This record gives sequence, structure tokens and C-alpha cells, in this order.
Amino acid sequence: MYTPKILHVDENHPSLLKGLEALKYENILAYKTPLTTILKNVDQYEGIVIRSRFPIDKSFIDAAHKLRFIARVGAGLENIDQEYAHSKNIHLIAAPEGNRNAVGEHTVGLLLGLMNKLRSGHQSIQKGKWLREAHRGFELENKTVGIIGYGNTGKNLAQKLKGFNVRILCHDILPNVDDENATQVDLKTLQKQAQIVSLHIPQTPLTEKMIDQAFINRMKHPFWFLNTARGKAVVTKDLVEGLQSGKILGAGLDVLEYEPASFRSIFDAKNLPKPLEYLLSAENVILSPHVGGWTVESHQKLAQTIVNKIKAL
Repeated sequence: MYTPKILHVDENHPSLLKGLEALKYENILAYKTPLTTILKNVDQYEGIVIRSRFPIDKSFIDAAHKLRFIARVGAGLENIDQEYAHSKNIHLIAAPEGNRNAVGEHTVGLLLGLMNKLRSGHQSIQKGKWLREAHRGFELENKTVGIIGYGNTGKNLAQKLKGFNVRILCHDILPNVDDENATQVDLKTLQKQAQIVSLHIPQTPLTEKMIDQAFINRMKHPFWFLNTARGKAVVTKDLVEGLQSGKILGAGLDVLEYEPASFRSIFDAKNLPKPLEYLLSAENVILSPHVGGWTVESHQKLAQTIVNKIKAL
């Protein structure tokens, strides 16, 4: 009896393997196998499960003659040649539903940390200082929040923020995505009214370098900025200039332009770029190592989402 094979090139929650076994797939594990070796046998597999170890490009797809689907255990598909995969009738599967709650909670944490100056307050106490006035914070209530990208994570964030009695605007390339939690507006309106901006967009040619000097200049109010989406959506040099001028009141960044790929360390390079050095030392910046969707719970949720979507094929 023929058993279809699935190649796993990144390690995920064990429930993913168990779920696929229950669907009568044979799991082949290649967590540390070099790409050159994988390419020699990739024509055996009907499916591949990845995170971000290497890109799935045209040459990979051409070598995988039996491939019916590519599943990425994460929210985005930017490391896959999507257009070419679709031309070969290969199903592409992502799992934004699996970590949307984790990203939403993480974003709220970054925002509250910034507005209440928790990082600098903690550091000053570590140095033996008790500076109350210097750490007087701001309340979130009655602020206007602009969410750019109103899909799974954007909607989850809006749902959480609603309890803080804020006004929420959303902007998206798709029409009619707003709901009871947010009002959809064009980008110009968002820039005119928002006091907080949070990114929840995929990495595409349209979103790359979206947050640049021109965007920052078009913001009417000084604002807090959050990015738990993709680092390459932001021109870090321009972000730093916004922080230095006071136009950006604070930045909470889970992703950075300098990540060579998703989840890869920013410290791989020998010499750190000057804008990155500034972010590392700025009191009004909170950085986290691309862990917004990386919780104990989301680890399992992502795996189950992939199983469910493969089952539905």
C-alpha cells in the first residue's frame, strides 16, 4: 500500500508529527540535512513542512516533482516563491491562526511597557536610583490606535485593545475588513489621527520599507510605534531619526531590518550598523528577539493548524 511522504526540514511541536501520522502520512525528518542533500531526494515527497531554514525557490520546486503542498509553520509565506508554486498547482499553507493570540498579547505588552517607561525604570533602579518624575508614564485610555494590516493578528490586537477604551483605526489593502472593534480608513486618515501605530503586515514588495522618513513625516502627532510583523517593512535609519527628533515617542520592535532571515540573529554580522547600535541603547526602545508568536501555547496551536489544513486538502 502506497504511503505518501512528508519532508520536515525544521523541528516543530511533536503533535504535528502525530497528527500527520494519523492522516496516514509518513514523516521524514531532515532537521539538519543540508539543502544539497535534500535536493537529491526531494522528488519523493508529496508535502514539505518548513519554518524558515532556507527559501523554497524555483529550483527547489522544479526538483520536487510530486509536491502537492508546502506548509509553513508560521504566519507568512515570504520564503516561498509563491507565484511559481501556484503555477505548478502546489497548495501553500500557513498558520496565522496559530499564533495570532500570542502576537496580540506580545504587542500589548510592548505598548504598555513603552508608555509606562518600564524598561528605563527597571534599569534606573538596578543602578540604585529612584527617579519617579523621570518615569511618569502615559495612559492608553482615550488614545487613537492605528493598525496597519487587519488580518489575523491585527484583528486580535484590536480585540484586546478595545478593553482599554481606545479608538481604533485600521488600514488594509483589502476592502471591507473592519469589524466592531476597528474602523477602516485610508492611510492618509490614519496618519492624521493615530497616536499609536502597530504593523501587522506580510513581507511583500508593497510593504518593504513602508515605514520610512516620508511616512513618519506624514504623521500629524508624535506617536508610539510597534512592529511585530516583519523587520524589512521599516527603514531603521529613518526610525532612529524619528526617535531622536521626538516624532516617535517610543518603539517596540520584535522584528528588525537586520535579521538575515526570519528568526536569525541580528548579531551574526561582525560590525553592527549604527542605527542598530542606537536601538540597543535607547531608553525609549524595547526589543525582543522575534518571539511575538513564540509561546508555549502557540507552539502547539501552530502545529494543530497545519494538521487541520493538510487534512482539509
